[in-house]
Amino acid sequence: MIWLQFALTALIIVYAAYKLAEYGDVIAIRTGLGGMFIGTILLSLATSLPELLTTISSISQAVPSLAVGNILGSNMFNMLMLVILDGLNRRVYILRRVAVTHTLTSSLAILLVGLAVFFMLGDFPIQVGWVGLDSLVLIGGYFFAVWIIRQSSVGSAPPPEPSEAELASLPSLQRAGIGFGLATLALVVVTPLMVSSAVEIADVTGLSTGLIGTTLVAITTSLPELVTTIAAGRIGAYDLAVGNLFGSNIFNIFTLGLADLFFIQGRFMTGISTQMAMVGLMGLVLMVLGTIGILAHIERRSFMVQINALMLIGYVVGMVILFQ
Repeated sequence: MIWLQFALTALIIVYAAYKLAEYGDVIAIRTGLGGMFIGTILLSLATSLPELLTTISSISQAVPSLAVGNILGSNMFNMLMLVILDGLNRRVYILRRVAVTHTLTSSLAILLVGLAVFFMLGDFPIQVGWVGLDSLVLIGGYFFAVWIIRQSSVGSAPPPEPSEAELASLPSLQRAGIGFGLATLALVVVTPLMVSSAVEIADVTGLSTGLIGTTLVAITTSLPELVTTIAAGRIGAYDLAVGNLFGSNIFNIFTLGLADLFFIQGRFMTGISTQMAMVGLMGLVLMVLGTIGILAHIERRSFMVQINALMLIGYVVGMVILFQ
């Protein structure tokens, strides 16, 4: 029964998050925001909302390790999606076709994840109220990253104007806003049920909540990114797909810092295990490999195959270490 509850709630979350991304894209087009900004900020925020709500729900149900595992495990899975995207587009190596400007997004994601791991392994007892200064730094780092990305997109070429036929086929801005709100409401209602079923699965299987969060919950909450990334890849919107993945990793670290606001027992980062720090480091390695794939001006097929293979091996090794 627990597995059935988890499966049903997971399906609802994935569908609601997919509609969030769909309506978010309509809002972006109707309001005329830039292409890179859409993928990196707006779309990544919409598809990362399940991680945020899962984190808040996990803390309210006194399982913070599930929250941390979900956030850092999602970062790893997002990078695995780059490999999946390349596998689905064999004629085009995605990392060699996206704009080099995405290295800015990936570098900011690497910076924030590196800071998060540093705070996990270190002991920084400075607090502002019940919130740790380290968490506030992560929250501030997110807004700093958004500001830099926004500023860098100001001078870039504007996205192509949609045709009249394309605009006519899109829902109105009002309808998109209502749909976005309803999808968000569905996530708010269903996510606590998914978290509670995940906790019970951990009890039944004897696995830690951190491990369940890193694997089962992280993959579930990352499925919206997978769906939207594959959809963007199929229509050739590679910049949108890659920007969504790296942007989601940036937003996930914001979620990690935000968790401290809901964890009233003290500093949230203090209680995070070194096991979770290892998950963060593996995600860091995968992001570095992805950045190398974008920057390296090597068109040889063997090189991109090696990058993808290393990312796949890195993900598998990370999971094996966790299970061990």
